[in-house]
Amino acid sequence: MAASTSGSSAAESASAPSTKQVHYRYKQAGNVNVFYREAGDDTAPVLLMLHGFAGSSFMFRDLFSQLADRYHLIAPDLPAFGFTEAPGQGAWAYTFDQLAETIDRFTEELGLHRYALMVHDYGAPVGWRLAAAHPERVTAIISQNGNAYEEGLGEAWAPVQRYWREPTPENRSALQEFPTPASIKWQYLEGVSDPSLVSPDGYTLEGMQVSRPGNAEIQLDLLLDYASNVKKYPSFQRYFREYQPPLLAVWGKNDPFFLAAGAQAWKRDLPDAEINFYDTGHFALETHAKEIGMAIRDFLDRHLCQPD
Repeated sequence: MAASTSGSSAAESASAPSTKQVHYRYKQAGNVNVFYREAGDDTAPVLLMLHGFAGSSFMFRDLFSQLADRYHLIAPDLPAFGFTEAPGQGAWAYTFDQLAETIDRFTEELGLHRYALMVHDYGAPVGWRLAAAHPERVTAIISQNGNAYEEGLGEAWAPVQRYWREPTPENRSALQEFPTPASIKWQYLEGVSDPSLVSPDGYTLEGMQVSRPGNAEIQLDLLLDYASNVKKYPSFQRYFREYQPPLLAVWGKNDPFFLAAGAQAWKRDLPDAEINFYDTGHFALETHAKEIGMAIRDFLDRHLCQPD
């Protein structure tokens, strides 16, 4: 009898769906077919994960195995990144307002009415727009080198800022090396003390994506429009001050683009913000996923649910 019960339990366990199983899906949002990764119980608190340049939802792969047992994880690829299918340059406005509108539509198509945000790089100004437009939806924020303060802009932005001031063909041409496989590899490795910790899969995949016909020009359009994010920093900061969302910053302190000062600046508007630094670069998850995953789990457990 005991053997029969044990066998039955084993069979049920084997047939039961695992909350850690990652699903790879598409959801139509307007004229964009958004690719996204999803895992976790769909009744659990939602964590919406927004990647940046030069990344995709692939950057969150290690966090899925650490967090999906307790949280419902959804990580879309932004238009012009990863496997999302979007119109070409000229047929769609590649601006951050448009990216945010598409991701907002994506969340509504999925019925996401409450979610925590995790943002990185370009995903940050997309997330800030969502939060400012729908403050009642955002339960908490995690920023991995996702900036909201001018203090966070490093010297690496100098040629880009020149392009913002004078968007001439010459200044655009000076940035032609930015959306290239070699530049992307540099971004993954810069500030990393032990490059052997960085898997080549990430920068190789993103290098292939940016090499698709027309994609480099789209990336230069987005780089030009990044100026709109800086202009909106004061309004994003007002959102932080007014709504006081729980915020955790998990920051690669050697990032040449977004400096540690950008993370520390949150303390002005969010005195209870939790700021963690790691001895790594822009893509901190490539080298410190375990440590960052533990910090995120602790943070979300305290703010979104009671740990077991």
